[in-house]
Amino acid sequence: MKSTVHTVTAVGAAALSLESVSRRYGGRGSAALDAVSCVVPAGSFTAVVGPSGSGKSTFLQCAAGLDRPTSGTVRIGGTDLGALSEAALTRLRRDRVGFVFQSHALNLVPSLSIEENVVLPLVLAGADPASDDVLDRGRELLTRVGLAGRGPDGPSTLSGGQQQRVAVARALVTEPDVVFADEPTASLDPGSAALVLALLRDAVRIDGRTVVMVTHDPSAADWADTVLTMDGGRLR
Repeated sequence: MKSTVHTVTAVGAAALSLESVSRRYGGRGSAALDAVSCVVPAGSFTAVVGPSGSGKSTFLQCAAGLDRPTSGTVRIGGTDLGALSEAALTRLRRDRVGFVFQSHALNLVPSLSIEENVVLPLVLAGADPASDDVLDRGRELLTRVGLAGRGPDGPSTLSGGQQQRVAVARALVTEPDVVFADEPTASLDPGSAALVLALLRDAVRIDGRTVVMVTHDPSAADWADTVLTMDGGRLR
């Protein structure tokens, strides 16, 4: 089926693009994504909304390189994800993509301190966790998300909203091409949700990061520059 290309209001070069991306499960089963095409420029905040089962979570998984589409092309910063080996795809996700998940259990490692959680992507990339650059970067981001001085504490000492703010800090630590946020405010009270959304908004406004957020919450989507609506595996 011919797809319609959805283009977010132009801000910069494309940070993310999908071209006729489909994802089917179970062989000839119904398509969770059906010939989806869109271009997301750098420095923009895009929300993807839709009812349960509309395909928005599959959209995020394929766009972020967490799942491979059945057909079509996904590019992050001009890199074709389909051309990468599993090892290269893992490196791209580590170095050029940030993630904020709905589940606190997925966001933070309980055995690490808050500061160690923030700088984990840098350490996994080979940085010395005791270096001044890494320590300064972690403290800078904790200050930015309103948690200065909490670095040595464990994640269990934080509220759910505070844990999500740490997750935002970690998602930004590598200065990624794209930050993907999957229902980041679903389990938060309105005040905590607003703090998390403001941090994502500032990442775009101040740092020029690109944010793609999946959400079922219209009030969360209001923080975005552009809202894409999914229905039946297609963008409307």
